Amino acid sequence: MKVRVLTFFLALAMLLSACGKAPEGTADTAVQAESPALRLFTDSTGRSVEVPGTIEKVAVSGPLSQIVLFALCPEKLVGIAEPWSKEAEQYLDTEYDALPVLGQLYGGKGELNLETLLSSGAQVVIDVGEAKDTAAEDLDALQAQTGIPFLHITATLPTSGEAYRMLGDLLGEEEAAETLAAYCDDVYARTKALAENVALVDTLYITGAEGHHVIARDSYHSEIIDMMSNNLAVVEVPSAKGSGNEVGLEQIMVWDPEVILFGDQSIYDAVGTDPAWQSLTAIRTGRYYEVPAGPYNWMGFPPSVQRYLGMLWLGELLYPEMAEYDLYEEVKAYYDLFYHCDLTRAQYQDLMAKSIGKAGAP
Repeated sequence: MKVRVLTFFLALAMLLSACGKAPEGTADTAVQAESPALRLFTDSTGRSVEVPGTIEKVAVSGPLSQIVLFALCPEKLVGIAEPWSKEAEQYLDTEYDALPVLGQLYGGKGELNLETLLSSGAQVVIDVGEAKDTAAEDLDALQAQTGIPFLHITATLPTSGEAYRMLGDLLGEEEAAETLAAYCDDVYARTKALAENVALVDTLYITGAEGHHVIARDSYHSEIIDMMSNNLAVVEVPSAKGSGNEVGLEQIMVWDPEVILFGDQSIYDAVGTDPAWQSLTAIRTGRYYEVPAGPYNWMGFPPSVQRYLGMLWLGELLYPEMAEYDLYEEVKAYYDLFYHCDLTRAQYQDLMAKSIGKAGAP
């Protein structure tokens, strides 16, 4: 866990000074007066945490939390874990560009900035995703240090619906949370049923500018490809990193999959004319595709709820005869629910340019 602590006590002193005035950005007096008594909330680690009865200001612990909570309650976010990408501009309302960057609790590109967190007025900090082994101890320590409740909500592909229901209860957003939860449950159930009724296609998911990394079977980032295909990338120690395991082109040639999925910003554009890659069945037959990414990689980098888009996309890509849905309508519905964006047909076609409908695709 990486946490910026050097400025903590100075920041705290500044926030408690100014003639006893409340820190800028905290809930105003009227909201505080209307709030019911504190209540206990049990998070996914089993910790019983005292939280405000009414929560209007929420901080996120990292990118996974940012994606999940932006769908549920964007107006309650007091900051973001990392800046939105340039690609996100066409999908997300510009009013969220000005949110302060809080950093990340675990790993990533930036450490959690306690000074920014304290000045944000956050009533709770929410961590979403897979619980680290030390999650309970980490969150207890930060909670004691800052005086702000820290909570973990576990969310995996099969449990994201339940995660939204827990968040809805915590944040007083039960109706909106149930809509998102029902969506996740439905897409997961349909995808699972599809995968159980097809002959799984031999597939590799390749990442990196050189194309020498794969998302290995049984890794945290391989949930979709493992579920929906025969992931040939079996290695001794699957990497927990989104970049995957380095294996090299020779090993990829040994596996020789029917289909190759390339991560965005990978070697996809070069393989069609590269003699070394032309020896692979998937390249020769044109069955290689780039994973859509907008505003996040649909297969899970980071591995958050945008993976439901990946499930729908991969179903249509690998098993079109079994995918009994209109992919554009499905993607449009997702963008409306999770990004609050009215996706146009042109935007959809741009997302699919190197995938379904790409030039020369079978």
